[in-house]
Amino acid sequence: MRPRIAILICAALLAAGCGQDTPTIDTLPFEPSPTPATASDLPTPTASGPTPTPTFRPTELAPTPASLDRELEDSPTQRARRQQLIAGPVSSVVSDARVLAAMSAVPRHAFVPTRYLDQAYNDYPLPIGHGQTISQPSLVGMMTEMLDLAPGERVLEIGTGSGYQAAILAELTDQVYTIEIIPELAGTARRILDELGYTNVHTLRADGYYGWWEYAPFDAIIVTAAPDHLPSPLVAQLSPDGGRMVIPIGPVGGYQSLWLVQRNGDAIDMQRVLDVRFVPFTRESGD
Repeated sequence: MRPRIAILICAALLAAGCGQDTPTIDTLPFEPSPTPATASDLPTPTASGPTPTPTFRPTELAPTPASLDRELEDSPTQRARRQQLIAGPVSSVVSDARVLAAMSAVPRHAFVPTRYLDQAYNDYPLPIGHGQTISQPSLVGMMTEMLDLAPGERVLEIGTGSGYQAAILAELTDQVYTIEIIPELAGTARRILDELGYTNVHTLRADGYYGWWEYAPFDAIIVTAAPDHLPSPLVAQLSPDGGRMVIPIGPVGGYQSLWLVQRNGDAIDMQRVLDVRFVPFTRESGD
């Protein structure tokens, strides 16, 4: 394990035990937030046996929305609110200067529906439609730091959602690939990313369980929804030379654990970081 990742895990566990309350909104679905360790009895996901072969699945294009319910202008007021968020909740759990700079550069308010504009820089998730949310900024920062991305590394995101995480990744490397299963979200995220100039982000409407094998191997993979097991196609698409995956795993409707998965050759090492609650991992019907 890279030394900086080991330090980060210790910091994450410490932050998870601090008992910081996350503001809630009654109409919000419960979404990723660091929580005190209460699911430590969950079994470790299986990672033994030969590394599986990537699996091809058909894909389709996402529709481009005719109108966009987003505020793309980055006003001085929004920038000041963003810096306050970064200096407070985010910097309390993230120490990597590059990650902090990336989050400072990305206008989170541009990725939320306009009715939530005044809450865009609060440290909690917000609905984006179709039962999905834009993640809590401090957790976005924590998971991004765990990836330990270097410039030029290739990263795959499973669950584009709003597009916010993909934009932050694009500030760190010029090889970003992201998959979203819900066509409307995929199309909206693509348009927002284009409007903001993130043309180096490659998007795909598909079942993310199978990854994006045409561009494998990936130096890093980040999964932003919780499956109940470790998807073997994603393990197969990790670089055998120290590829890292950050993924929540656990039952639907319960607590999950956030894992750091590292691959060296056919050896898979898994480190449990902290307990979280994510939206379920959506699959194609019949899978």
